[in-house]
Amino acid sequence: MILVGRLVVSLLAANLLAVPAVAWADGIMLIQAGAFWMGRDDGPPDEAPRHRVYVRDFWIERHKVTNAEFALFLNATGLRPPGSDRRYDEDDADARIHRSQGLWIADPGFERHPVVEVSWFGARDYCTWTGRRLPTEAEWEKAARGDDQRPYPDSTSRPAGASPYRVEHMLGNPREWTSTALHPYPYRTDDGREPYTGATGRVVVRGASHDDPAESLGVTRRRSYNRRGAAAGHHFVGFRCATSEDLGEVAPGGRSR
Repeated sequence: MILVGRLVVSLLAANLLAVPAVAWADGIMLIQAGAFWMGRDDGPPDEAPRHRVYVRDFWIERHKVTNAEFALFLNATGLRPPGSDRRYDEDDADARIHRSQGLWIADPGFERHPVVEVSWFGARDYCTWTGRRLPTEAEWEKAARGDDQRPYPDSTSRPAGASPYRVEHMLGNPREWTSTALHPYPYRTDDGREPYTGATGRVVVRGASHDDPAESLGVTRRRSYNRRGAAAGHHFVGFRCATSEDLGEVAPGGRSR
């Protein structure tokens, strides 16, 4: 029994050492600066070559933006201000936010569900409204896979669960908009891919949705939309926000000071 107990303790210690340092503040997780392996050599051509990318400190929201959160944004800023692109396809059958008595309200029972039918412009504008931004595709991939080249966030054969940084649902539920224009690898921030502006080119979407077959899941998978697709909402695309701003020291209880 003593030997078994020591074995369990050793395994637990090894697992704890394998988990990156994590900090979080009000639902947003710190991903510390460092290099990681991006892409893969044994998959679709646009995911190759596997290469090292250095990412500076950034924070990314633990959960995708919800219907209730996006409804607050629509009430504060409007669906489509003059001269801007449509932010939300409220007339789509999959929309879960509707106007009632002059206010945008999440449908009952769907308040905490990830918002979908948000255009890339709506996602960008929401993040700006909160003082944040969309993550780059390099930031998204590092937040999903850490630095150990795992194919899924939870490092098992199952494409589910939290990432090594405790960011939730990087695969599953909706895919996610990024700030990155589609360019071949290797990834570089100074070659015109950052940021996507919506004027030309294609914007990268990361993650997976409930519509995707299991064999297509993985943290390296890249999808993209042209400008027309970026200006529309989709029932399988949501988003989360990120920031490079220092959110302050993290207290032992996990909240920023």
